[in-house]
Amino acid sequence: MMRLLLYLLISVLLTVFTISFKTVQPKHVDLEVLASWMTGSFSSEEQSLADTNFLDIRLEMLQIWKDRRDGIWMYVEQARDDRLEQPYRQRVYKLTEPEQGIFESRVYEIPDPLRFAGEWKKEFPLTSLTPDSLIERPGCSLFLKKTEVGTFTGGTRERECLSNHRGASYAVSTATIEQNQMITWDQGFDQEEKQVWGSEHGGYVFRKLKSERE
Repeated sequence: MMRLLLYLLISVLLTVFTISFKTVQPKHVDLEVLASWMTGSFSSEEQSLADTNFLDIRLEMLQIWKDRRDGIWMYVEQARDDRLEQPYRQRVYKLTEPEQGIFESRVYEIPDPLRFAGEWKKEFPLTSLTPDSLIERPGCSLFLKKTEVGTFTGGTRERECLSNHRGASYAVSTATIEQNQMITWDQGFDQEEKQVWGSEHGGYVFRKLKSERE
């Protein structure tokens, strides 16, 4: 009888330990990895030197509002190497994992964005903004999946990202995220599906640079 009680007690303890161990395991581990790979200073200089169809573009990405628990928020600033003080794209991304293995990068515009040019240099950027002051771009989220080799790849959903930039009707974006580089391809198409802006020669290859913050 004592052996049976001892066996039952050990079984219960093992079950409780197993449940507790699973409970304390970090959630969304891949989401954290994706965010860390997207964080940093990037440059397409190497690609521009090898192929004159591409410009030397600098890309700055860093996490903001780290106390929020509704996703991982990031500030994104993109500029030509010869016009770093005048970025042509400033966005806020919200990274979440709405389904297991599916990662969404929701896109937001910043009102009067140039007032925040160079904000990525600050220790706590965009502290004067809140999510409700941003302008969401519905349909322009990137949906990424982790591949067998460990990279993240995906893009916008077909014709959902509306755009009127340079006569476009909609925009298409794709991305491949690796540990030390990012390949992005943004294109705009008119109603006849003719490309009206964006690279016609493939995506931009951004190499991660060594940062003074590291």
